[in-house]
Amino acid sequence: MAADEHLDLSADVVTLTRQVCDVPSVSGAETPLADAVEAALRAHPHLEVLRDGDAVVARTHLGREQRVVVAGHLDTVPVADNLPTRLEGDVLWGRGTVDMKGGVAVALSLAASLTEPVHDVTWVFYDHEEVAADLNGLGRIARHHPDWLTADFAVLGEPSDGGLEGGCNGTLRVEVRLAGVAAHSARAWVGVNAVHAAGEVLRRLEAYRPATVEVDGLAYRESLNAVLISGGVAANVIPDACVVTVNYRFAPSRDVDEAVAHVRDLFDGYDVVVTDSAPGARPGLDAPAAQDFAAAVLAVTGGRPAPKYGWTDVARFSALGVPAVNFGPGDPLLAHTADERVPVAQIELCHRALRAWLTGTQPEELPLGTA
Repeated sequence: MAADEHLDLSADVVTLTRQVCDVPSVSGAETPLADAVEAALRAHPHLEVLRDGDAVVARTHLGREQRVVVAGHLDTVPVADNLPTRLEGDVLWGRGTVDMKGGVAVALSLAASLTEPVHDVTWVFYDHEEVAADLNGLGRIARHHPDWLTADFAVLGEPSDGGLEGGCNGTLRVEVRLAGVAAHSARAWVGVNAVHAAGEVLRRLEAYRPATVEVDGLAYRESLNAVLISGGVAANVIPDACVVTVNYRFAPSRDVDEAVAHVRDLFDGYDVVVTDSAPGARPGLDAPAAQDFAAAVLAVTGGRPAPKYGWTDVARFSALGVPAVNFGPGDPLLAHTADERVPVAQIELCHRALRAWLTGTQPEELPLGTA
């Protein structure tokens, strides 16, 4: 599909997914897709359409008791010779099919077709999710136009294998910095080896047993790992500095300050410098709109709610006081891979479940062909 063509929001959701995926939109190059999304949504008079950079927002104004947000990011990681998409049997292959243009296509289809949803809906399609957090389009909207995100509940279409995933773990990165004394390696006794000093840091990590923490009925598995280590300047020099970078994924029962304190306690006696952090998000499943959503989704998908172990933008909604969940087609383990692919049935299932929720209709009452 050429970048200047319009998206056909009346197409079936699988065809629409292919159209969205076939407009390349690697982070930083989302403009052609954002233009196509904006043009397609402006053709529907029941929607107010707004834009900030390459983020497009469309919303209804029906005077409903509750407003909900359905959001998804337009960007992908770089293409790995996996576009255009291809449909093989019941599986759609290609960059973005999992992360997360399947979820975007579901939202676009419903934004166009649902003129009388039971909740007022704000549909958000944003840029720069796959890169540095300060560039994130959803974060930019929260800073510049917080009123655009006002809602009672939010659904983020991140891939969840077609299941409901509540909240997300927080993430913290620190550097454990070790100092030594440089010397010629032929006279090592003159110096102090900073890389050797990292041994105790690694032993503490090896002995550490991460917790599984129950938060609002969901069990979040934590993890604490060395992810990078650096030190040394030459093969004949005793290194005078070493840095062990540690990543802590912590349950949303902790805030960032508590996570930092936990890591500092573990590495007591060492120089610990925080380099990056992001809070998690509680499941939010106790909100009335969330309960309605869970009932509609689980009636279609079966199963039960699960925790999201990775960090997602539900945390941004949580920071705004909006409970949020992850729900979208695609196996997260296939995100960013060269063989990224999604079962067609999962795209259709997510479309059917969201439609049931937003129309207040039992799934079995939906006319055939609406999935």
